[in-house]
Amino acid sequence: MRAVRIDEFGGPEVLVPVEVPDPVAGPGQVLVRVVAAGVNRVDALVRAGVYHRAGRPPLIPGVEAAGTVAAVGEGVTGIAVGQRVMALDGVDSPGFYAELAVVPAERVTVLPDGVGLTEAATLPVAWLSAWYCLRRLARVTKDDTVVVKAAASGVGSAAVQIAAEAGAHVIAIAGSPEKTAWAAEFGAGSTIDTSAHPDDAEVDEVLRLTGGRGADVVLDTVGGRAFGRSLREIGHGGRVVALANVALEPSTVDTRDFYPKNASVLGFQLTNLQIHGYDPRADLRELAERVAAGTYRVPVETVFPLEGARAAHERLEQRDNRGKIVLAVAES
Repeated sequence: MRAVRIDEFGGPEVLVPVEVPDPVAGPGQVLVRVVAAGVNRVDALVRAGVYHRAGRPPLIPGVEAAGTVAAVGEGVTGIAVGQRVMALDGVDSPGFYAELAVVPAERVTVLPDGVGLTEAATLPVAWLSAWYCLRRLARVTKDDTVVVKAAASGVGSAAVQIAAEAGAHVIAIAGSPEKTAWAAEFGAGSTIDTSAHPDDAEVDEVLRLTGGRGADVVLDTVGGRAFGRSLREIGHGGRVVALANVALEPSTVDTRDFYPKNASVLGFQLTNLQIHGYDPRADLRELAERVAAGTYRVPVETVFPLEGARAAHERLEQRDNRGKIVLAVAES
């Protein structure tokens, strides 16, 4: 089968198209014929050799995909050959930048009608992360003001919609007027352009927009120095949810920025959550049903062919995309 492999850690140029043997589904596993694979920050971190759970090359990257069931292993129930599915896997096994992938059955979710496979390939990481952080951890309600950082990213654009659907007032933060305007189209009631409000000015603007109270929830998708600002942007009894450090820099925390507010700091990491027993299928089904119903709109910015994985990573690392980047592996 065709695949893209990493034979050594490095930049996008190490993503090499190769031919490899077809995998076979073992007990409890599902063989997925991949139609589309999502491109994520974690893929770039794995490729660069800086992700904490990355194995050693050779590696096939890719942690989310959608396609059809090609075969099921012994003991698998509720999944049949030919069904349309989305799949999520960890970074410690062969990934989805390939025509075929073997996945544990508990990480395969059957899709409802009305969800395209390209859209579905973007749900298991960005959308699931935003959903879990806002619905399960922060428990966002209509009475909340929610700050979403990097609101034009895959996680950010999902979070804006999820929070807005819950009835919250959303403050979308992004790095240009074009990105903030785009985030507003998904339901953000207020926006902050960090090119006009850098660093401390961002905090001041959040406080201004909330009448000095601070936000009820801050979804910190950036990390590094931005996390310190998130603590200052939260109000009394608020919740900061940290789910990434794409800045790849230390976060300096002053505890005086959150403990006097009786605020909560919550962490989220999808792979470790699954290691400790989280089954994502119920949440993914609910997300897919909302997409099928038209409640959520899944923005896909660019689709590259499988052999264009290098170009896809180059586009990702420019950090100016709006919405998700996807690899088209096969025709749907």
